[in-house]
Amino acid sequence: MKKPLVLISLLLVLALALTACSASFDPAKNISVVAREDGSGTKTAFMELIGLRGKADPRHVVTQNGVAGVLAEVKGNPHAVAYESLGYVTKDVKALKVNGVEASVANIKNGTYQIARPLSVVYKESTLSNSLYNAFLTFLKSSNAQNIINDEGYVSVVDNAAAYTINSSLSGTIEISGSTSLQPLMGELASAFKKLQPNVTINVAGGGSGTGYNNAENGVSQFGMISEVFGQARAASCTHYIVAQDGIAVIVNKKNPLDNITMDQLKNIYDVDAGASAILKWDALVK
Repeated sequence: MKKPLVLISLLLVLALALTACSASFDPAKNISVVAREDGSGTKTAFMELIGLRGKADPRHVVTQNGVAGVLAEVKGNPHAVAYESLGYVTKDVKALKVNGVEASVANIKNGTYQIARPLSVVYKESTLSNSLYNAFLTFLKSSNAQNIINDEGYVSVVDNAAAYTINSSLSGTIEISGSTSLQPLMGELASAFKKLQPNVTINVAGGGSGTGYNNAENGVSQFGMISEVFGQARAASCTHYIVAQDGIAVIVNKKNPLDNITMDQLKNIYDVDAGASAILKWDALVK
């Protein structure tokens, strides 16, 4: 009797899997609001940019840690809406226009796409008295770095940059930590710098923008990474350099027919205090 029972169990599992895969979009359903974890620079920037700085998430929010979790949730849930760094949005989900403007590199650079933020390094001015650390910041401003930034889908902030000049006398270790949104790009930039300066070691670690501020302020890292507008109060003895601009895309499942959303609509989805103005179901947006 065991084999038939096993077969039935397998068939039930398969049926459930097929049902999940074939789940369709129903505008009468509640919006499944997805947010990044507290401490995420992406979350801080998004909430500030839509006018909800410092506010708590909606009561029924689905919290995901990191880019992969957000993308997986939206890909698997036809009724989900989320936000994520444009550079990491895949073809498995759909990025909405915001106020009729596409989330694109060109529109971030020309300022027409409103949900965009700087990706920066935080450091102490005294750090630059060290020739190695100064050389790395110079590299971040070079044409070598700008080419990588553009190739990786971000927006370069330096026009007509000069090429980096190799200094064969450089050696030592650079510690960089902070924003997980900037971390992958910084990893690419660090690798390119090490190829030019083979006697240099660079360690790039995550931890979030809060970690970037704290580690730069306390001398744990020479450079802290943040993915939001620099807040002087969070690292009183530091300054910053904008490495690149990054757009935050509003994403939905590919089965969702919605193509455009307004800033006001976004605010009324994510505002825990929206009250009667809260948008709870998709039929308020999809006609």
